[in-house]
Amino acid sequence: MLVNTGQSLSSLLRQAQEVRRRNFPAAVQFDRPLATRAVSVTGRHCALNCAHCGGHFLRGMLSPAELENALAGRAAGTQNAAGGHGPEPPAGGPAAAGWRSLLVSGGCDRQGRVPVTEHPALLAEWKQNFRMNFHPGLVDEETARVIGQYADAVSFDFIIDDETIREVLGLDKTGADYIRSYRALRRHARVYPHLVIGLRGGGLAGEYDALEALRELGVDGLVLIVFFPVAGTRYAGRRPPDIEEAAAFIATARIMFPQMPLYLGCMRPRGRYRAQLDVLALQAGVNKIVLPARPAVEYARESGWRVDYGEECCVLS
Repeated sequence: MLVNTGQSLSSLLRQAQEVRRRNFPAAVQFDRPLATRAVSVTGRHCALNCAHCGGHFLRGMLSPAELENALAGRAAGTQNAAGGHGPEPPAGGPAAAGWRSLLVSGGCDRQGRVPVTEHPALLAEWKQNFRMNFHPGLVDEETARVIGQYADAVSFDFIIDDETIREVLGLDKTGADYIRSYRALRRHARVYPHLVIGLRGGGLAGEYDALEALRELGVDGLVLIVFFPVAGTRYAGRRPPDIEEAAAFIATARIMFPQMPLYLGCMRPRGRYRAQLDVLALQAGVNKIVLPARPAVEYARESGWRVDYGEECCVLS
């Protein structure tokens, strides 16, 4: 199969493997981010109803009030363990005892912004207990500055294809708006752009252009995720991108950014697709995989690589 570079997948993989070998040790990290808890500052509300998400992923996040209750339970549990006589901890307290970091996210407004900085007192409180990864959407300079006061990392969805922005997100924005936001965030925080392979309903549209833009803008680390259909969304009937096409893109990213940490993030298809893609991603030169399929773990061990494990968001661990 050929990609836009004119190279076959096998050729790209060989080149990517050599790039990785020259620039990184024979090691890989597998993350199971149970120590990071996602919190949505908007609860389950999102004004956009994006074609690929439809608010689905907000349902697994805590609201700020739910997080506060969980933290109260953790504090009560600690007091009781120390011999105190406090009340029984609220539900969720014991689980909260294992959290070390937060993903601060939420739904977007009609301008593509997530109001992650609207409650600075809460952010200051959370910062005392956790490291924080922010997922802010589009930002202006002041929002980026405030985020920088609290963020240990920023996960930024980097989209520069105008038609994809209109079709998928329904936003009256352009790639230039995402580039401006990315630049602003980089002035104040450590930013890990996220590229969704096949975001426009499973087809690649602008992803390679996004890599070129990032090469010009500069990047500290890149997270690649892969579209998959979600029930109840406008893209529910679509399919993930071809596995070889996704692998070719990953290999191209490694070749273009030889010394940059490259991660395969948590959002990607499961089952047989994941089992095949994860092995190809290792062959394509990724440094880290979140929630790896068993064949990928076996491949790394059989290859003689050192295998490390992380328990937080990939940009934090």
